[in-house]
Amino acid sequence: MSTKVVLFNKPFNTLCQFTGEPGDSLLSDYIDIPKVYAAGRLDKDSEGLLVLTDNGKLQNRITSPKFKQSKVYWVQVEGTPTKDALRQLEKGVKLKDGLTKPAVVKQIDAPDLWKRTPPVRFREAIPTAWLEITLTEGRNRQVRRMTASVALPTLRLVRVQVGKWSLGDLAPGEYKLV
Repeated sequence: MSTKVVLFNKPFNTLCQFTGEPGDSLLSDYIDIPKVYAAGRLDKDSEGLLVLTDNGKLQNRITSPKFKQSKVYWVQVEGTPTKDALRQLEKGVKLKDGLTKPAVVKQIDAPDLWKRTPPVRFREAIPTAWLEITLTEGRNRQVRRMTASVALPTLRLVRVQVGKWSLGDLAPGEYKLV
C-alpha cells in the first residue's frame, strides 16, 4: 500500500480537524480522502499549506522537532521592521515557553495572494510590511508570538512550504495528491 500525501491550501477560519461543532469550517468540508490526517497544524486564523498523510511515520517526521523540518511563512506585519527587529527574530526571541531556535527572516515585497475573507484590518496611519520567516520548530502560535515580541503584530500569516512540499498555485480550499 502506497503512502498518501495530500497538499491542502487551508482557508482562513478553517480548523485543522475533520470533526467539530455545527457551523465550524472543517477539513471534511474540503477533503474527501479517507484516513488521512494533518501532519501539524495551522491556527484557525492562519492560511496556507497543510500536509496530510495516512502514514504515521511520515506524519511524525514532518511534525517532530527532532527532524528539523523547515516551514516557510509569509507574514504581513503591522509596522515597519527595523534591522534590529529582524536580527532578533533571526537569533531567536524569548517567549514565555523559552527561547526560539534561530530562524531565517527577510523582508519581502507583498506576495501575489488571494483576497482574504474577511479582509485584514487596515489602519491608514500605520504601515504594514511582509516578512518571509523560515522555522525549524513549531510551537503554538509561534510566528505570531515572535513578531509580537519585536513590536510587529501579525496581521496575516500564510504558510507556503513544509519541507520539500510547497503551496504552488493551489487556491484556498483546493488540495492535490502528490
